[in-house]
Amino acid sequence: MESDLAQALAALTTGIYVLTVADGAHHHGMSSSWVTQVSGVPPLFSAAVDNDHFSRALIVRAGVFGMNIVGRRGKELEDYFYSARARRADNLEGLDYELSPALKVPWLKIAMVSIEARVSASCLAGDHTIFIAEPVGVRIGAGDRPLTSLDLDYVYLGGRKVIARDRTGWT
Repeated sequence: MESDLAQALAALTTGIYVLTVADGAHHHGMSSSWVTQVSGVPPLFSAAVDNDHFSRALIVRAGVFGMNIVGRRGKELEDYFYSARARRADNLEGLDYELSPALKVPWLKIAMVSIEARVSASCLAGDHTIFIAEPVGVRIGAGDRPLTSLDLDYVYLGGRKVIARDRTGWT
C-alpha cells in the first residue's frame, strides 16, 4: 500500500518553484513544488513549507515571500536548491537576484516569473504549513516553459521521502 501510494502521489504533476525570503540582511530560498492558485477574486495562491525547514520561520516572521517560477532554462535552480549546498542560512549568496520593489523579497533573475506576495493566512497541514498569499507585484522574465515534476528524475513526497524515476517508471 505505501509503495502504491508513493507512486500515486508522484503522479500528481506539479510546477517547480523557488520561494525566497529576506530577514534583514539575510536572504534565503527553498525549492517548492507544492504551490497552486486558490482564488481568483482576490487572486491568491498557496505554498506549502515543511515545518522543519529553515524558511518557514523566516516567512512567519516576515509575513512576505517571493515566489519564483522556474522555467526549463532555469533547471539549475532546482538542482541547486535540492542539493546539500543550499542547506545554509544565506543560500542565495552567489546567485543573481534583485530585491522586489514593494516588499523587498529576492527575485531570482533566471526565474521565468517572480511574484512578491504578502501572507494573508496560514494553517498547519500535517508536517507542513500552508501559506495563503496575495500577489503584490510581478516581474515577467524571459519567455520559457515552466519546469514541472515531469522534467525531474525524482519527486519530493514530504519529509525525507523522495521517489526516483527511471526510464521504465517510478522506483
